[in-house]
Amino acid sequence: MTRYMKETQGRNQTEVTEFILLGLSDDPDLQVILFVLFLSVYVATMVGNLGMIILIKIEACLHTPMYFFLSSLSFVDASCSSSVTPKMLVNLMAENKAISFSGCASQFYFFGSFLGTECFLLAVMAYDRYVAIWNPLLYPVLMSGRICFFLVATSFFAGFGNAAIHTGMTFRLSFCGSNRINHFYCDVPPLLKLSGSDTHINGIVIMAFSSFSVISCVIIVLLSYLCILIAILRMPSVEGRHKAFSTCASHLTAVTIFFGTILFMYLRPTSSYSMEQDKVVSLFYTVMIPMLNPLIYSLKNRDVKEALKKVLQKKHTAKHVKHPPVM
Repeated sequence: MTRYMKETQGRNQTEVTEFILLGLSDDPDLQVILFVLFLSVYVATMVGNLGMIILIKIEACLHTPMYFFLSSLSFVDASCSSSVTPKMLVNLMAENKAISFSGCASQFYFFGSFLGTECFLLAVMAYDRYVAIWNPLLYPVLMSGRICFFLVATSFFAGFGNAAIHTGMTFRLSFCGSNRINHFYCDVPPLLKLSGSDTHINGIVIMAFSSFSVISCVIIVLLSYLCILIAILRMPSVEGRHKAFSTCASHLTAVTIFFGTILFMYLRPTSSYSMEQDKVVSLFYTVMIPMLNPLIYSLKNRDVKEALKKVLQKKHTAKHVKHPPVM
């Protein structure tokens, strides 16, 4: 009993209460450049995604299941970026790069939640495109408002539930040694490296749940687009084929970038793994993809471009009505 109490006291004395995020670089000049770059990217991310949500909300022509899912994706992208980027920006300029234990757990949980939700949402959006092209007459019934809400809610539930398992498994470990995380945010691999506990079970459970989530979503996307391709090839007119393909082009681009990055991250050979490479890949899906998605959907989508043009024209007309030119 006495021996147990001594061991417990020893662990309590050395238990980590905060972590140090080493970030992307310790070069002061490079840190300033990175700060300006990623601040610009973050502002563009928030403007693009929040602008997309507002545009879909105010334009009646965009009140369809496809754009309901797109507004949900924009919310997830803005939230995903906001769970990591602000702290990264602060650490680029601050001398104290510490993050509390609870702060690290919160960042880990919310980033994982929104990343997982995006994974499921992209699969739902692929299914939506399949239903719209395969059976357009039944589309309003099969993708009613209630069903759309259920699919989005299920995506959030799956994403947040999956992240809760990862967070619980990771932060139940003992962190009694070094508290220096060689990353710009709290991620699984560097945290497992710091733990003094046996992480074998953690690795198996985390890999099992992550693999199931990613692979199931990829399968849904691939099957949906296989059916879409068959449906497009059966269309008699070239114009019909072009129109059907154009409605999928933006989503297909977003899916390819997102899942391509995730699969590269987790399917690399262990021999080629390096923390510096991990940071670069992580930057892409934590900072860049949330900025790229609204650009992809606005540049490649005719409905969004037309709606944006209409809003700008209304604003221009209202300005001239309010302040008529002086004769």
